[in-house]
Amino acid sequence: MEGALTARDRVGIQDFVLLEETTEAAFISNLKKRYSKDLIYTYIGTLLVSVNPYKELDIYNKKQMDTYMGVNFFELPPHIYALADNAYHTMLTEFNNHFILISGESGAGKTEASKKILQFYAVSCPSTTLMSTVRDKMLMSNPVLEAFGNAKTLKNNNSSRFGKYMDIQFDSQVRIHSGKIIMLKREARKYKLKKWVNC
Repeated sequence: MEGALTARDRVGIQDFVLLEETTEAAFISNLKKRYSKDLIYTYIGTLLVSVNPYKELDIYNKKQMDTYMGVNFFELPPHIYALADNAYHTMLTEFNNHFILISGESGAGKTEASKKILQFYAVSCPSTTLMSTVRDKMLMSNPVLEAFGNAKTLKNNNSSRFGKYMDIQFDSQVRIHSGKIIMLKREARKYKLKKWVNC
């Protein structure tokens, strides 16, 4: 894997499993090295660690999506597209439901990560007119969902104040058939109040 990487991608260790020293200090030091070169993704085996760059990076274009489609998970540098592609192909292989769990503190970039995954599937999955409609509705629903109770925090001017569950359904030809996004406001979780968008 290392031989195929550019000099830029060789900064630090791409997979924390390969760290010689397994301490918190070594972990943080590796993250800092990679972050200093705008390498915001690092693996821990098949898990993906992401650090919010708080700026636009040119790593989410169609060319990047094409690069990560159908490629072995560890063949290219860590990226959220690799994670999305791996989940999709594992679902195809095992013919079973799969999920991607996105977790982190406020301002970590969870909403952005979910958008990037949806955008990747919109481009990489087989396309039909119905699929395009579903895709567009799901992508366009984010501003609507973000209008329900976002807040300015120390790290983020538009921090989501709710949990989100996105469900994407595929048909027998593995095309996106339908989807649902359920929002659960943090303040209302104890009352189980929900809002949802069906696509």
